[in-house]
This record gives sequence, structure tokens and C-alpha cells, in this order.
Amino acid sequence: MNVASNRTLRASLGNPEGDDVFGTFDPRVARRLVSRIKPQLWAFAAAQVAALLSVGSQLIIPLAIGRILDSAVKGAQDSFSLWLAVFAGSVATHIVMFFLEPWITQRMAQGIIVDLRREMFEHLQRVSLSFLDRTHVGRMMARLQGDVGSLQEFLESTTGAFGDFVTLIGIAVMLLMLDVQLALVTLATLPVMIVLRTIWLPYSRNAFRGARDASSTANSALAENINGVRTVQATRREEVNLGLYREKAEANFQAQTHASAVAQIMTPLVDILTGLALAAVFVLGGEAVLDKRLEVGVLLAFVLYVQRFFDPVRTLSQQYTVAQRALAAAHRVFELLDVPLTLKVDPQAPKVEGFEPTVEFRNVTFGYNPDRPVLHDVSFKVRAREVVALVGPTGSGKTSIIALARRFYDPTAGEVLIGGRDVKGYSLQTLGRGVGMVLQEPFLFTGTIADNIRYNTPGATLDDVIAAAKAVRAHDFIAELPLGYDTPLGQRGLNLSMGQRQLVSFARALVADPQILILDEATANIDSFTELAIQDALRTLFADRTVIVIAHRLATVRDADRIVVLRHGRIVEQGSHDELMTRDGLYRRLQMSSQSSFDDGLGD
Repeated sequence: MNVASNRTLRASLGNPEGDDVFGTFDPRVARRLVSRIKPQLWAFAAAQVAALLSVGSQLIIPLAIGRILDSAVKGAQDSFSLWLAVFAGSVATHIVMFFLEPWITQRMAQGIIVDLRREMFEHLQRVSLSFLDRTHVGRMMARLQGDVGSLQEFLESTTGAFGDFVTLIGIAVMLLMLDVQLALVTLATLPVMIVLRTIWLPYSRNAFRGARDASSTANSALAENINGVRTVQATRREEVNLGLYREKAEANFQAQTHASAVAQIMTPLVDILTGLALAAVFVLGGEAVLDKRLEVGVLLAFVLYVQRFFDPVRTLSQQYTVAQRALAAAHRVFELLDVPLTLKVDPQAPKVEGFEPTVEFRNVTFGYNPDRPVLHDVSFKVRAREVVALVGPTGSGKTSIIALARRFYDPTAGEVLIGGRDVKGYSLQTLGRGVGMVLQEPFLFTGTIADNIRYNTPGATLDDVIAAAKAVRAHDFIAELPLGYDTPLGQRGLNLSMGQRQLVSFARALVADPQILILDEATANIDSFTELAIQDALRTLFADRTVIVIAHRLATVRDADRIVVLRHGRIVEQGSHDELMTRDGLYRRLQMSSQSSFDDGLGD
């Protein structure tokens, strides 16, 4: 994307400035939106045909009523019967099309929206974590939900808007055909309506924008307080937060009330113009009937047409706002779909089943912001089936190293190799199967405990799941639950303790039997008693795997084959526990201190 589009993307995903639903018309966005209709072109065409048949039947009905009346007055039986049949056929056609047209339109809109949601979901699964690092994810997801809803509303109304436009033109033609003088009187109200709408539109934009901003502010405050309810209750902020929310809710009420009032202004104005037009028709048309210059049936048809004339004017005015909102929504959706996939995957990369379980960093420099590197010229190698611990204070680059090893990011300079091959040469599926990870904050998904353990190994049997759970000492607490492994988990697994969630995530990684296992402070949320209980199990599991461990606790890393000490993104020393203790380095000084955490003793 160019610089301008990047700037717009940051605005719309990062702050309210990009959320204006009344942006300028962008023909490129309109063309892309229209292109989405192509897969549903048959449904779109069928809906338009149904709309035309519905409009045509509606245009004939008033004329048929007028002709039936004139035929009855004149006693023309044949003409009466003919127009009665035309009337009945028109009504029947209208009834059928009245139900058929929206049914086809909604199916078309749903098909387009389903395809769009699927594409958005797939793209979000593939975008680089660096994009999510700098993006307000909560706002992005909220806007995507609202934007897709706006697009659906627009797509479901496209046929209706087309029908309203054809109805407006058709009624104007019918009025001119029946009586030019009366038609010109009626059509003279259109310039007045255009002027009124031109004056009303700027006020409506400001009112709608204010209502949207007030609603967004109130909803954000509500969501934040619900998500942080534990902190709110722990600090007894209920009354303070309630007062703050009352202010936002009141501001939202005032903004919504004002916007509703502004939105309703056009309705009585249209009704007034309709009444004036009807009054003029009755006066002038009545005189023409009395002077025998106009048949009474024609006057009746004219009145019926005038009553219908302003309905499409009103709905087309509403469709204008819907269309603007949809184009702005489409702009934001397409911005997301245009986010580049910075992790370039070679389509020819082999999907190998295994590789030599070695990890090597060669002169790697990396920064989440390229201008501020986190790692500086880092080089080391983890041999096959070696257990290596990464230690160092917060910000030393430990998590960045494992993120590069799993290829969540690509280094700014240097190479990351697994099995002697640059990670860029593997498919992401191969890396996903061969490199298992257990993170500090476990994320459990909706489903049973068994489903979560086999999350990345769908083919695992229940015996496999139980074996993995036993290996990490999770089986006992799971077996004590009323439904055992079939126990459903609540949101993010909050019906389990933090330590229990971490053990389930251990089992999830182990059931996949990865060749390389990465533990990112995976025992940080497990109490000391539980950690001691699983040490023997971890040693057994580590025996046949290459393992990289990030740890802050001193006791966790002593049994590692090698310890790599990092500071300020550089390796300052490495070796076994015994080797490092013979040197007068940071590791030894910390071990000799009274501290129990590397963060305590390796600070700046």
C-alpha cells in the first residue's frame, strides 16, 4: 500500500478519526463493492427483474382503477371487464413479487456477506503479528462487526432503491400521460424538496456523527468496565465508575435524541409537500372535471399516483445515508483485507513431516519497530535434544527469540534456521507441527477439556489426551471434575484455576508430540508445590526433545544443558549451570545473591 493508504489504515483502526461514515465518495471502493456482487450475479439480476415486475404492476393499478371507474360511469361493459382483469392481474403480480423480491435480495446479500466474513476471517488468521501489535484490536473487531452490518443493510436495500427510482420515474411519466398541466403542478414540488434536503443534509451529518461518537464512547466505557470487573471490585470503584458512566450515558441519550429529531424533520416536510400537491390536484382537477375537460376516473388515478409519488422520494433520501454508510464501511473492510501479509511464504516450501530438531540463530538483529532493535547480532545454536534456558531481565529479548524461532516474525537481519534450513524455507504448517509452544498466559477455547488438549491435534484419541494429561500431572484434577475430560470450559477457561489452565496448555503441546518444544515462562503461574510435582515429568519429556525454556525462577533453569544469559538484546554469557558458576559473570552474581528471580538481579 502507498503512504496515504497506510495513514488512513492507522486512522480507521487506531482512533475515531477514521470512523466517519460520511466520507467522500471513492469510486475505487464502489467498484470493489460492486465486484462482490459478481458471484451472486444471477440472484442480483433475478431480484432486479422481480423489482421491475413489482413496480410495473404497481404503476398499472391506479390507471386500471381510474379506467374501471370511467367504464362504469359510461356503462362500457367490455372496457369494464378488460380493465378489471388488468387490475386483478396487476394485484396478483404485485403480491407474488412483493414476497419474491426481498427473499431473493436477502439470499443474495447473505451470500455476499458470508463470503466476505470468510475472507476476513482467513486474512486475520494470516496477518503478521507485527500488524496486530500496532493495531487497536478491540476497536478493529468492533468496527468490523458494525461495518459488515452496514454492508448487509445496504445490499439488502439495493433492489428496493432501484425499485423506488424506477417508481419515481414511472409515476412522473404516467402523470404526464394523464394530464400535462396537473403533472407540472405536482412535479414543481421536487425542486422545493431538493432545496430543503440540501439545507438539511449538513445538519443531519453533524447530528448523526455526534450520535455515533457518543454511542461509541458509552459502549467503550461499558465494555472496559465489564472486562475489568475484577479490578473494579477489588478497588471498590463501583460508585465512581457508575457516576462516570452516567455522564456518558446521558450524553449518549442527548445525542441520540437530537439525531432522531433531525432525522424526523424530513418526514413531516415530505408529508406537507404531499398535502400541498394533492390540494392543488383536487382544486385544478376538480375544476377540469366540472368543465368536462377531464374524466373523473383520470382524476382518481392522478390522486392515487400523487399519493405514491412522494414515497420513493422519502425512501431514496434514506437510502442516500445508507449508501454513504455502506461505502465508508466498505472502505474500512477493504483496508483490512489489503493489509499485506509480511510473512512471505514460499508456495514451493516443502511440507515435510520432520526435520533435524536443531535451532540456530546466525547474526540475528530484530525489532518490532525496525528503527528500535530488540535483538542485536545474536548468534547461538541449540543442538538436537538439548535443553537450553534463556534468562535475562524483562526486555532483554528472550520472548523475541522464541517468536523468531516459531516464525511469528522475520528477523531484520541475519538468519533463523531449524534443522539447518532457514525457517522461511518451511511451510507454516510444518513449523506448526514440529515446534510446540506453551506460553506464560494460557488461552483456552470454548469446548471441553479434551477438545482443548487436542486443539492442534484433532486426530488425537482420548487415550492420547489422557496420557499427555498424566505426563504433566493434570489428570488427577481433571478426573475429579464432575464430567472429567468432557467438562465444558467457560470463557477462556475461567472455571479453572490459572495453574490448572497452564497444565491443560502443557498437555495440549505434549499431545502433539513436537520435535522442538518451547516453554515461555510456562511455570510462572503454577505454585511452587505444583511446579515441584511436575519437574520429574518434565525431565522425562525433555529427554527426547529439543527444548528452549524461558525462565525467571532460578530453580527452573539449573538442570538445563545450557543457559544463555541475555541483556539489552545481546548474549553476555552462556554455558551450563556449573560452568557459569565458575565465572565471575552476571549469572554467578545472581546465584550468589539472595534474589530468587533473574528480573531482580539482572536489571539495569
